[in-house]
Amino acid sequence: MTDIKKLDQEYVASTYARFPLAIVSGKGSLAYDENGEEYIDMGSGIAVNLFGYCDDVWSEAVSKQLTAVQHTSNLYYTGPCAKLAEQLCLKTGMKKVFYCNSGAEANECAIKAARKYAAETKGPEYTTIITLKNSFHGRTLTTLAATGQDHFHELFQPLTPGFVHADADDCEGLEQMVKENKTAAIMIECVQGEGGVRALSQEFVSCIAKLQKEYDLVIIDDEVQAGNGRTGKLYAYMNYDLVPDVVTTAKGLGGGLPIGVTMLGEKVQNIFKPGDNGSTFGGNPAVCAGALSNIARLDDALMADVMKKSEYLFETFKNSENVKQVSGMGLMIGIEPVRGKAGDIVKLCLQNHVMALTAGGNKVRLLPALNIPMELVEKAAAVIKDAFAEIGENA
Repeated sequence: MTDIKKLDQEYVASTYARFPLAIVSGKGSLAYDENGEEYIDMGSGIAVNLFGYCDDVWSEAVSKQLTAVQHTSNLYYTGPCAKLAEQLCLKTGMKKVFYCNSGAEANECAIKAARKYAAETKGPEYTTIITLKNSFHGRTLTTLAATGQDHFHELFQPLTPGFVHADADDCEGLEQMVKENKTAAIMIECVQGEGGVRALSQEFVSCIAKLQKEYDLVIIDDEVQAGNGRTGKLYAYMNYDLVPDVVTTAKGLGGGLPIGVTMLGEKVQNIFKPGDNGSTFGGNPAVCAGALSNIARLDDALMADVMKKSEYLFETFKNSENVKQVSGMGLMIGIEPVRGKAGDIVKLCLQNHVMALTAGGNKVRLLPALNIPMELVEKAAAVIKDAFAEIGENA
């Protein structure tokens, strides 16, 4: 650990405040350090390791493709790229797919699609995109501008213009903002992740659907963190009465390899022409092969199991000492303490061999693998409960 930490501190850019843990191996929802110490992972690489570490089905799909064709440019066709696009469209009703490497890039593509559609149908002055306060859409200059959290904006001015931020669950305020701006799109996360694991209300999402029709708005649904089965549905918008025009996702779809996807609905399916967008590694056949195996396993039985574990965790923490609020949906859960800092609770959990995360609003965030065994869920929950109680007593 000392050698790894020293090398990292000397040669890796200091953009992360790492925990004092070097993970050298893992299987399922268990990770191991250089001393063989075991940890229950309740974060799954920030919602990436959909089926945990080194999942056999995913690993086999990726390995098989690696021995056939590991990469070719987008000047040529590959089977995994086309087959994954087919499955995504069949399962969502979307019509076309653009591939890239990350959620931020997927959101950039969505923004391009919305602005191009608005320019062609309403006029070039219709450029404004409304996002929500406490949202998070990525770390490029444009997706930072889209992100509705001021502290992300402070160091990197000037950001890309054309974004305004509305209050979540304020329908009247949102419609007023649509009227006051030359609005191209509304961009949302049905469950805000980094901003505090907040699920939008059904009433507010219904309002967005109403505005979509009345003002011919492009509705962009950012499913980078909430998608791919995490909320108990394939995508979080499926828990609401909303049909987005664009759906973006990344993280868990790749299962541990980088992928970003922008799914284009009927309204914008033909908005892009050759040369309008691109990505060197987008649609990489090995990554798509792994993603294709992941999507095939997100069936009704697994979703029911996700909700069973979700209900257990929500009930457990709602009745726990020093817990003010439990928020989120499915296996995307935020727990706010009455007293103490979420970061201190997460550090104490790590000392007791449970890996958890934080989120905005002073919350402990849980994003376990979807197939985490119930035995590990119960064991980890007990450790987290004790950490909340201990930090609360000492706060």
